[in-house]
Amino acid sequence: MDSHNRFETKATAGLLRLEWVMALITCSVLAIIHIRSIDWPVFIGFFVGIDLIGYIPGAIAYRRNRGHTISKKYYVAYNTMHSLLTGGAMAGIWMLAVRPEWALLAIPIHLFGDRGLFGNSLKPFNVKFEPVTHPAFAEFERSFAGSPAGTVPGAAEKTAMTAGH
Repeated sequence: MDSHNRFETKATAGLLRLEWVMALITCSVLAIIHIRSIDWPVFIGFFVGIDLIGYIPGAIAYRRNRGHTISKKYYVAYNTMHSLLTGGAMAGIWMLAVRPEWALLAIPIHLFGDRGLFGNSLKPFNVKFEPVTHPAFAEFERSFAGSPAGTVPGAAEKTAMTAGH
């Protein structure tokens, strides 16, 4: 929401997902327009590679561990492979080493699809690898939903203290 409140309400999260879906649609339309120019093995390699490296190993470890804590290396792999920065770097390296090509749209299509269609972004270490509502977040949502707009519990006390009262 802002630099001091790093969370989203259902409404703002929905709006962000809508933005990602619009980016997904834009990239998908470009892919459709240039469908005959796409090198499909390259497209499939980039599209699938993101999850082969970044998601599937962690998902297997999570299931084998029956939903308990897994190594942070799986989170790092997921976050690295699902980062727009990594995707941009991979595309840049490919363009320099091989050539610019429409198959590289696989990267933003995958990442925008994850964010827009599934609501998945980068994974913090202190949540389950697969989506499960954290009890502290559930409590926060209950508390936040009941507070009047523009108020924060304890804000009156902070205001009084900073005003010299």
